[in-house]
Amino acid sequence: MHFAPDTEDTLDFTVALVNTHPGASRSGADELETPDQLGAFLLAQQFSGRIDHDDAELAEVRETRERLRRLWTLERDAAAVEVNTMLRAARALPYLMRHDGFDWHLHATEPDAPVAERIRVEVALAIVDVIRTGETGRLRECAADDCTGILVDLSRNGSKRFCSVRCGNRMNMVAFRERAAAAAAQGATFVSTPSPH
Repeated sequence: MHFAPDTEDTLDFTVALVNTHPGASRSGADELETPDQLGAFLLAQQFSGRIDHDDAELAEVRETRERLRRLWTLERDAAAVEVNTMLRAARALPYLMRHDGFDWHLHATEPDAPVAERIRVEVALAIVDVIRTGETGRLRECAADDCTGILVDLSRNGSKRFCSVRCGNRMNMVAFRERAAAAAAQGATFVSTPSPH
């Protein structure tokens, strides 16, 4: 285990949120286009507290989604500055809480704070652990050239490259086809080369 369980849960939540974007989503569409879609996403992710189910909240969460995507790609020092900015803006005051079947974990906003603010603060707290342990390299962009998704690599050997099995399979197929085409071209060249005898 690299991080505390609640940190890993929040990192997974962040990946799920950012990867609702059209360039990364399974459907290829924006999966947070309506307040109902946002509500369903938060319910599926077991994100507790106040949810307004309105367009203003949706717009704030979509803006937060973009901000978290940028945070994911920052180098360690720049990430620390952004985390401090998010925590300061929310006047975050960390405290331990146990609720809804979850064991003790950190919160730093009140449950009735706007959902986008709570998301930013919870992610900032998780990134604090990542920065402190020197593991920002485990926060990555998907290596698929046609995907804008992100991933958190919690594997033992740190070799995860794709945000989903789908991206991994697609890129493996592309590589296979390129190798097959190169082998076929090399075979054709070999056949067409005149014999020295």
